[in-house]
Amino acid sequence: MPSARPPRPPARAVGCIWRVLRLAACATAVTASTVAAQPRARLATRVSRVVDTLHGVAVEDRFRWLESQTSPDVLAWIAAQNRLALETLGPDTPARRALSARLRALLDVPTSSAPRRGGDWEYFTLRRTGEEVASVYRRRWVPNAGIVAPDSQYERLINPLDLRRDGTTSVAIEAVSPDGSLLMYSVRDGGPDEITVKIRDLRTGKDLADSLPPALYASLAFAPHGRGFYYVHRSRLEGPRFRYHQLGLSAGSDSLLYGEFLPPTHFLAVSTALKGRYRIYTISHGWARNEVHVQDTQTGNLVDLTAGVDAHFTPQVVDDELWLRTDLAAPRGRVVAVDFRNPRREAWRIVLPESEDVLDAFTLIDGKLYVTYLRNAAHRIAVFTRDGQPAGEVAVPPNATVSIRGAEPGSALLTIASFTQPGVTYKLDLATGARTVWERARVAFDTSAFEVAQHWYRSKDGTRAPLWVVQKRGHARSRNTPALLHGYGGFAVNLGPRFDARAALWVERGGIYVQATLRGGNEFGEAWHRGGMLANKQNVFDDFTSAAQFLVDSGFTAPERLAIRGVSNGGLLMGAAITQRPDLFRAAFVGVPDLDLVRFPTFVTHNNAPALLEYGDARQPAEFEAIRTMSPYQNVKDGVRYPAVMVQTGINDTRVPPWQARRFTARLQQASTSGLPVILLHDLRSGHAGGRSMSGTVELATREMEFLLRHVGALGRGR
Repeated sequence: MPSARPPRPPARAVGCIWRVLRLAACATAVTASTVAAQPRARLATRVSRVVDTLHGVAVEDRFRWLESQTSPDVLAWIAAQNRLALETLGPDTPARRALSARLRALLDVPTSSAPRRGGDWEYFTLRRTGEEVASVYRRRWVPNAGIVAPDSQYERLINPLDLRRDGTTSVAIEAVSPDGSLLMYSVRDGGPDEITVKIRDLRTGKDLADSLPPALYASLAFAPHGRGFYYVHRSRLEGPRFRYHQLGLSAGSDSLLYGEFLPPTHFLAVSTALKGRYRIYTISHGWARNEVHVQDTQTGNLVDLTAGVDAHFTPQVVDDELWLRTDLAAPRGRVVAVDFRNPRREAWRIVLPESEDVLDAFTLIDGKLYVTYLRNAAHRIAVFTRDGQPAGEVAVPPNATVSIRGAEPGSALLTIASFTQPGVTYKLDLATGARTVWERARVAFDTSAFEVAQHWYRSKDGTRAPLWVVQKRGHARSRNTPALLHGYGGFAVNLGPRFDARAALWVERGGIYVQATLRGGNEFGEAWHRGGMLANKQNVFDDFTSAAQFLVDSGFTAPERLAIRGVSNGGLLMGAAITQRPDLFRAAFVGVPDLDLVRFPTFVTHNNAPALLEYGDARQPAEFEAIRTMSPYQNVKDGVRYPAVMVQTGINDTRVPPWQARRFTARLQQASTSGLPVILLHDLRSGHAGGRSMSGTVELATREMEFLLRHVGALGRGR
């Protein structure tokens, strides 16, 4: 049935994080033995010492008791911390309202997923401006229908607000059956990574009894006959398993097809080729390496294409061949072709050899190969014939992140984003090179008023790395300039140039936004990644503090004007920066962070096993000392003048245990002598990356920016 654009829910129903915090603070009684009120900068948290002896070394933990998720004392402590955070941030002001309004304008823009065809329809998710969460819609399929237009009216099939009115439950499309009669969708109830999988009969509009309970799933796909579906399930205690579910039967009877030998440190992805004749299994050993196995489903024959090889492989089916993007014998990447009928390694054909740039992605469009490379951590696109001969380039701006995909014959869709350019997609005429705007992010931002420059700094060991400085056009370098330094450095993530609402707001207010390229990412290939993982993780922290020191030494800013921010693995980076160089920064935002690498292997209730292959395992004697000396929680020292710190977590984070944030906050509040605040925002609904409505997202960004701007002396600066 047609659906009109729904009205925006009233403020009391939008899932505002701050309302949750206030309710928690008011609803929980705090005993004197748990917390005692102190000045605004801290709370005095009860100390209950636990000493672990690892490899003959005593490791003290003063706040182990905060690991409980249900203890009344812990819930009381959370409420007290949320109360302290709200008191420290202070009452509502015109400055805060101005920040919030600007961030809403930057963040609350329409978003949609790529349409998936099923029969005579296309299915997609869409969130319009002013809506708290995306809904599932469909439209009649027609050739070259164009983009999903937020201003158009579509038939809405699933509205998450019907499941929970506060906007913290989300839905996503997983698959459509071959005949278009069934829609497989997932429901994420708040913050956990785990999802529930449901099947909707599109003829009746009702869900079938078939469903998968909350868990981690991947590679969800209907069988060609449509009478069942395949999926990968990964639990915290056992590795990924590939299964088949027959519609009409219970999930407990699902068939195990592959993966019974895989441990919990591994991921598994499954795809098919040649109309299902071949099944391709990609087994990832964390982020360190992977394997590709190919099975002939007619004969059952299974071939390990990559046996005994320490390398990465990304498979892609091209016509009747399997093409692999790999760093095998090519640290910066190459492409090889594998014949399904003769998959022996000696028979592989080199399509693209290694180049001076890092091969990031490739796609075949109209018989030509379009290859996205990384050069100095930004993208370029080269064109080749199918047999690997150079055939030109696609012009893209410098300091940008780009992608390209096929469209109708003779054209492609080229997407470009940068620090100063919200994403814009062009329709590219492959014959003439002419391009027209296909879709543009509806962000109110004047790109012409800002400029970007790349600079190079040297890390502690002499390694050169780039960083970007974003500023108002013509801004004069000054040590009085407020600077916001962002970093990540891990899991082979390419932290390239992308538009960020917080960065835009910071620069509009006269500051500079800086993004540092750090080892642990993939910006310069696998050697760069490995230079920042396991025993080399300290290199990431050295890179970041060296980038900060470069900004100070070069006159871009001064320590009292320098703020830093990072999330997840970037939160670990923030914890290391704070504890290793507290003198270098004035303020820090530490989001959903890993902070205790010593106890990390024991957090079996969370989805962390694959990360052991990135961080290391302190239970191993050879890895323990390096981990202990760089783990932030174990390296907080009493009597140190630490910067102002805002830590943020959600109680439903099933990826990074929220008690890491709790214990680190308590320890830092106890240790710091600077008089600057250390506060914790502890949401009771959200998780690592989910469970937050648009209003909640805007409010969290507002509080973060308000905190950082205030402590570098820039809150009063206007646009």
